[in-house]
Amino acid sequence: MKPIPERTQWVDNLRSCITILVVAHHSALSYTTFAWFDPKRYINSTHPVVDTQRWKGLDLFVDFNDIFFMSLMFFIGGLFIVKSIRKKGKRAFLKERFFRLFIPFAVGCTCLMLIAYYPAYYLATKQTGIIGFVVDYFTAQGWPVGPPWFIWVLFLFNFLALLYVEVIERRIPWLRQVLVKGSAKPLAVFGVLWLLTLLLHAPVSAWVGIGTWTGIGPFDFQIGRILLYFGYFNIGVCVGATNFNTGIFSQEGLLIKRWIGWSLAMVLVYATLVLASVVLTQWVKQQLMPAAIGWSLYFICFAASCACSSLAFISMFCAIGNASGKWSRSLSENAYCIYLVHYIFVTWSQFALLPIALPAGIKFLFTFGVALGGSWWLSSWLRKYKMISRYV
Repeated sequence: MKPIPERTQWVDNLRSCITILVVAHHSALSYTTFAWFDPKRYINSTHPVVDTQRWKGLDLFVDFNDIFFMSLMFFIGGLFIVKSIRKKGKRAFLKERFFRLFIPFAVGCTCLMLIAYYPAYYLATKQTGIIGFVVDYFTAQGWPVGPPWFIWVLFLFNFLALLYVEVIERRIPWLRQVLVKGSAKPLAVFGVLWLLTLLLHAPVSAWVGIGTWTGIGPFDFQIGRILLYFGYFNIGVCVGATNFNTGIFSQEGLLIKRWIGWSLAMVLVYATLVLASVVLTQWVKQQLMPAAIGWSLYFICFAASCACSSLAFISMFCAIGNASGKWSRSLSENAYCIYLVHYIFVTWSQFALLPIALPAGIKFLFTFGVALGGSWWLSSWLRKYKMISRYV
């Protein structure tokens, strides 16, 4: 077997895959059965554009993604932190993160999201005035952040990592030993990740409520998941401090060799979560079970699904996703910019499809195709300019 380089293509391919899932996720939100639009304050809606065509299948797709894909994205975001700080030094690292994260966030939550949210303003007010829209966007709507919320939170996590990176550096020999052992004990790795997910997610979500957001201006975040995301980020930091390609993610280890098993388990565990949600809800409503126990069992299943799906995607891409072709390289190079600009294509495509009588599934596929293709093309064009490519 050929030696695997320090930074392998499979990580970039995994990041590209999650980016595609993000685009598909947002493309589906207009057509779920739980979607709703608030004309009094559109920022409270489940999505900027909500269609009358719905499909239950997209509920499952959105729910499946929502359980794990942003946690996995933060894990990937932490993988190369220690090595980057070691190579550049703290000052240069922070400067580079400012240019690569904070400035794109600032542009994204102002210029790009202004364009993306205009259809919502029109649907809510039936007005087309640009000045009125801009004033409403920054005042009544509270400066909606949209998908760039991930970028400012990742920048914050990068900054916090500077405060404790020396502690991790001193523990690298111990981390290396633990992670090498983990490659041969996949069930132990799953058990630890399951427990950490449960502890980081359940208490806060039970306290503030699932799906509760807060923030000042565009600096929004999901309260119930902020510790979960920070936890996965730091797991990525610790894993990335070692040579994970010959350690926990060694292709000779059982954790990666059993990628098919993880993939099957991912489907089974998620199906269990869906079934448990229905049964537990009925039992609580019928007073056959206290609500506290029902929620506890739900969080246990949620954590299992999050951990299992994350390991399934990691093992799958590590085992068979290391190919590097023209299209995969292009997607990898443009993934960040695609994430930044795709929401414009999503909302405007959904807006254009509103008066057209088509099944929800067809509208979703059209929106997804336009959003992915359009944002990919725009990213490739923008990144030809050196001033822009410096940031994305």
